[in-house]
Amino acid sequence: MFKKVVLFLGVLGFFVSTNAQQSQVYTNSLMDYQKAVDLYNSNQYQAAQMLFKDLKKEAQTTDFVADYDYYIANCAIRLNQRNADKLVMDFVENHPTSTKRNSAFSDVADYYFANGDYPNAKKWYERVNENDLSRSQRDRFSFNKGYVAFATKDYKTARNYLSRVENSETYGSQAKYYIGFMAYETDDYNEASTYFDQVSEKAGYQEKLSYYQADLNFKLGNFNEAIKLAKAQLPKSTAAEISELNKIIGESYFNQQKYAEAIPFLTAYKGKNGKWNNTDFYQLGYAYYKQSDYEKAISEFNKIIDGNNAVAQNAYYHLGESYINLNKKQEALNAFRNASQMDYDLKIQEDAWLNYAKISYEIGNPYQSVPQVLTNYLERYPNSGFTADIETLLIDSYITSKNYQEALRLLDGKRSFAHKEAFQKVAFYRGLELYNETKFQEAASMFSKAVNEAINDVYTARATFWKAETDYNLANYNKALIGFKQFKQFENAPATPEFKNSDYHLAYTYFKLKNYTKSSEFFNSYLQQSNIDPIRLNDTYLRVGDAHFVSSNYSAAADAYNKALKLNKVDADYAFFQKTLSQGYQGNTNQKITGLEQFIANYPNSTLRDDAMYELANTYVKVNKTDSAIALYSQLTSTYPMSTFVSKAMLRKGLIYYNAGKNEDALKVFKQVASAFPNTPEANQAVSTVRLIYIDLGRVDSYAAWVNTLDYITVSDTDLDKATYESAEKKYLDNKTTDAIKQFNGYLNQFPKGIYNLQAHFYLAQLYFKEDLKDNALPHYEAVTNATPSEFTEVALARSGQIYLEQKNWSKAIPILKRLESESRFPQNVVYAQSNLMKAHYQLEAYKQAVAYAEQVLKQDKIDNKIISDAYVIMARSAMKTGNESKAKTAYAQVEKTATGETAAEAFYYKAYFENKSGNFEASNESVQKLAKDFSGYKYYSAKGLVLMAKNYHALNDAFQATYILESVIENFTSYTDVVAEAQQILTDIKTEQAKTNASVQEITPNGN
Repeated sequence: MFKKVVLFLGVLGFFVSTNAQQSQVYTNSLMDYQKAVDLYNSNQYQAAQMLFKDLKKEAQTTDFVADYDYYIANCAIRLNQRNADKLVMDFVENHPTSTKRNSAFSDVADYYFANGDYPNAKKWYERVNENDLSRSQRDRFSFNKGYVAFATKDYKTARNYLSRVENSETYGSQAKYYIGFMAYETDDYNEASTYFDQVSEKAGYQEKLSYYQADLNFKLGNFNEAIKLAKAQLPKSTAAEISELNKIIGESYFNQQKYAEAIPFLTAYKGKNGKWNNTDFYQLGYAYYKQSDYEKAISEFNKIIDGNNAVAQNAYYHLGESYINLNKKQEALNAFRNASQMDYDLKIQEDAWLNYAKISYEIGNPYQSVPQVLTNYLERYPNSGFTADIETLLIDSYITSKNYQEALRLLDGKRSFAHKEAFQKVAFYRGLELYNETKFQEAASMFSKAVNEAINDVYTARATFWKAETDYNLANYNKALIGFKQFKQFENAPATPEFKNSDYHLAYTYFKLKNYTKSSEFFNSYLQQSNIDPIRLNDTYLRVGDAHFVSSNYSAAADAYNKALKLNKVDADYAFFQKTLSQGYQGNTNQKITGLEQFIANYPNSTLRDDAMYELANTYVKVNKTDSAIALYSQLTSTYPMSTFVSKAMLRKGLIYYNAGKNEDALKVFKQVASAFPNTPEANQAVSTVRLIYIDLGRVDSYAAWVNTLDYITVSDTDLDKATYESAEKKYLDNKTTDAIKQFNGYLNQFPKGIYNLQAHFYLAQLYFKEDLKDNALPHYEAVTNATPSEFTEVALARSGQIYLEQKNWSKAIPILKRLESESRFPQNVVYAQSNLMKAHYQLEAYKQAVAYAEQVLKQDKIDNKIISDAYVIMARSAMKTGNESKAKTAYAQVEKTATGETAAEAFYYKAYFENKSGNFEASNESVQKLAKDFSGYKYYSAKGLVLMAKNYHALNDAFQATYILESVIENFTSYTDVVAEAQQILTDIKTEQAKTNASVQEITPNGN
């Protein structure tokens, strides 16, 4: 563009000396000088510099030295020698009168200018004294200095100097071009256009200016002209210029709302340095949106991440609308939420808020409860035209959100009729939730609140039923009876789901209150219904049989037990055993014997087998088969050494010997009973019978000596012991809890090894447990469990196990539960033991044992859904812990069928997890969406589900959804540090990837910034 500056240097004149020798020297020097100048002008600077240095050594005058120093310094500049700058400065300082002094600076500057070294050129131009320059030199100087300033981005200086020559014939066109370009760069498009127009017809500028003029017209809003100029320039441009021209054409059409025409040009744009920015994605996305091509609109909008400006807000709003048009509501939720959090356009913000609130109601919200979202909208836009609609949704959302705890908090203090009705329903459902978690005290409180609100008769009735059911589980049977009766008196009770089984529950309550006549009445009433669940029907026959049995109506009892046997769903061994006893009580002794013998043979694993052996042995005694009885008593004690019947069997065995006159054999057995089973009724009877034998034998001294070895027998205190215990027992039976606790403690202090020690410990433990003083109850239960087996052992084992579990003292719970499992006579206690053994082993990371117990639980016949889901979830968690995801997947699928509450939330999370692992990303998102809607109260799984959803969207190439969800998790779930850490790592990876193609994305550093 610029011609190389050539220096034309004149030769100084010299005076002719008369001295011939001097003349000769002068002539030779002149010739060498001219030769050096020629070398300099032909760019042979090294040779020229050496010759100038030689001439300087022989110089006769200062004027010659000045010229030599001038050329030596200029050669040094051109040879890029280290001391070049100093040589030039030395020349200026040493030769102040030289005519080359001023041109020295401009010559050096021109040299650097001609070689494109503008920073060095600028330094030397600064040293030139402009006043010493001629007019022609001044124009060149102004242009060169102006261009150097332009090239080094010093636009203020550049404009100052270029303006001086904008009318110059030599430099004017170039100056105007650069002034126009600087105006263009500083967004002064009108001035830029003025200057560009002045040079647009000049040769050499037309092609260069076509792009700028197209861009200027675009920026000035002259879109038609911009399109015309840019299209004309396309065939003549480089690849980089074509990209920019396509952008000008595309944006021009976009601004004219000619979206169809804009799309091909916008898509042809390659971006700055190969990267688009958020605005680029927005324009193409909006063009597709206006063409109703929502899939393609989404594909562009969702590339806009880290956006926080008016363009981003607009983009996210239209992204939400695009998703709505494709019925992708979960994706729309995130887009509208993002748009609602920006205030660049308040109208868009309000519309986004409305859509966000409505979609939250429809599909749930993983970030906050739906009632909270709707409440926030009403508070933010109290005068909205949609207030009434949102209020209606709000009231309904308290129920549909299923986040009852949060809903109760939001409803607190709201006393409109609609809110009170919502409160009643929410309290009822929260009560059910707590009931299913076996938190009966808290559940009872919720049901009471629902009953007291009494707005909706149906929910008042239902809450009354469940309050009664909770009282039943708390052993408040009288309260339960009143509640169940009240429920049946409600006019709309028959329309409730609880009504069908209400007689069944009433019958059980009467049974617990030992009103067997009423119990039978209601059980029989229940049996009149059709389509009764077979297991419940089986259970009803058993309880009818029990009611008849304790009422001594043995024929009816046998009939009921027989019906249960025919169903053969649960507890068949119990039905067979009770049927056999009923036949015996009817006088059918032979039938009883046959039945008990069959029972012992047919049910080898029954928990009632020791009962049957004991009962059969007793029956043998009645029919004088004493040898058979003794053999069976002996078999019972050896086969079931922990059975509560061992002491009784041994006592009866001793009595057989005693009645047969075999006193020595009898003494031996009785003494074993007294020694092995202290403080039991059997031991006391054994001691009494031993006393009689010794008296009969005339060996009273032997009796006294023996009885003194029994530390629990103090003959003189026996009456006092008995009286003290019976006094405490009476308080217990009269439900005078405080007095009973005081007196039982008094008894144990006075008689620490008393006759009724075992009973006192047990009843005291039960009283403390009832009062929720479980730490006080525990040592008394342990006193019972550490004693020889008794009728109290099983309950004490169950209660102490429960207390240890609540304390999360797994190590102490396990041996207690194992005893309960092996010693229990009741199947429900076996299930209880096994189900909690699996949980305890899991907590101790003994996963193999946990799974083994879970499998044992699932083999049981009569277990409810809660226990089933617990067993499967332990199997699933253990499988995950041991890396067996295939087994975990199968187990979680089973959990999903029966679980409620947090366990169900966990199952749905893992359903989504396994769908993600198998590449089924859309199905995984649907599962997470269901998790958010139905289990929003369980925030940990909501947070984990969102991270999973972000992974799914990343796999589906939806960067916006992925990054927005992850940022929301990081912001809203700070208490779950493991989830936040995972979200942060995934977000870092995604943004690092997106930053490669999107100039608007800031890559996150490892520390999260």
